[in-house]
Amino acid sequence: MTDERGVPSQFFHKVYQEGAPPWETGRPQPEVIRLTKEGLLHGKVLDVGCGTGENALYLAQHGCEVVGLDAVPLAVAAAQAKARERGLNVTFLTHDALHLESVGTEFDVILDSGLFHVFSDDDRGQYVQQLHAVLKPHGTLILLCFSTEETSEIGPRRVSEREIHEVFHQGWHVREIRPIRYESLAHPGGARALCAILHRG
Repeated sequence: MTDERGVPSQFFHKVYQEGAPPWETGRPQPEVIRLTKEGLLHGKVLDVGCGTGENALYLAQHGCEVVGLDAVPLAVAAAQAKARERGLNVTFLTHDALHLESVGTEFDVILDSGLFHVFSDDDRGQYVQQLHAVLKPHGTLILLCFSTEETSEIGPRRVSEREIHEVFHQGWHVREIRPIRYESLAHPGGARALCAILHRG
């Protein structure tokens, strides 16, 4: 488990080189499926920290215009290959999530499935500012992150409801935060996690 310093970026490059990231389950997160069926994931969607693209590809199958970003070139290349194999039109880019403004477009919805919880305290503020910059006014941010209820020693730092309220206190409306299970190869039955649904002010 990591502390407030977050996870160093080199870790992700190494894990993908070794070929077995525990968060790459080969299918979209169950919560992404549920929220798509409820109509919360729609329109132009940014999947930030997309990995090899299962969430993004699922959204494209269900009518969304999707851009997936990840900092690891190997993950992005794998996502692009999947899109070609499945005949899906998704834009996958190697990009730093702390500089989203340079993507040059705005989104109706942003999906963060397991990225927020890897940032250090110092980087969290910048990341939230960048999310705000590329989300349309009154747009929706869906945040899936490990919860302080998860007791295993494996995985990223844990996040409390209070932290989410504190980090997103300015320019955001927190619509809902509720407990979920985050599917992971390292956590049988899923890690205890939170789903936060927020709207940009």
